Amino acid sequence: MKKYHATIMVIEDDRNDQFLIEKAFRKIGVTDPIQLVADGAEAIAYMKGEGKYADRNKYTYPTFVITDLKMPKCDGFGVLEFLKNNPEWKVIPTIVLSASADVDDIKKAYMLGASSYHVKPQTQEGLQKQLTVINDYWMTCQVPEVDSTGKQLRTDSSGKLGERFPQAREKEAGDHPTSS
Repeated sequence: MKKYHATIMVIEDDRNDQFLIEKAFRKIGVTDPIQLVADGAEAIAYMKGEGKYADRNKYTYPTFVITDLKMPKCDGFGVLEFLKNNPEWKVIPTIVLSASADVDDIKKAYMLGASSYHVKPQTQEGLQKQLTVINDYWMTCQVPEVDSTGKQLRTDSSGKLGERFPQAREKEAGDHPTSS
């Protein structure tokens, strides 16, 4: 298993669930930062580095996001839509952890780019087992490198299979990849 420092952002409006999620992560041995935010609007401000989240030493960009769906101000769908519509940030693995097992919620979450969808277990033991699976899986995955603001680091795709796909900034600007 590869090891790197991960910052987990948990977007959850219920303070008890925040506590239980963080407690479960700590119990399974996660020692890296866990950033807790109360709704999608706060999560978006965090990802943009706005307001109190401008200090990237204190509020490092998340390696992966776990979001609830039903929250005030901006729900989990709003977070997914924000990430999907921002090419620089849409590479961040985003996991839905919701009490909703509604098939429409599940479908919509995946349509908006969710990496996975999990229904919250009813017990702390079940939550701990679920978070173990999630954490173990993402700690073995390769993810694109980003800078301290979450922007993807540019890579040189020249001569590689991926060169036919423009990188985010090129696609946004309508440029085409160059082969120098």
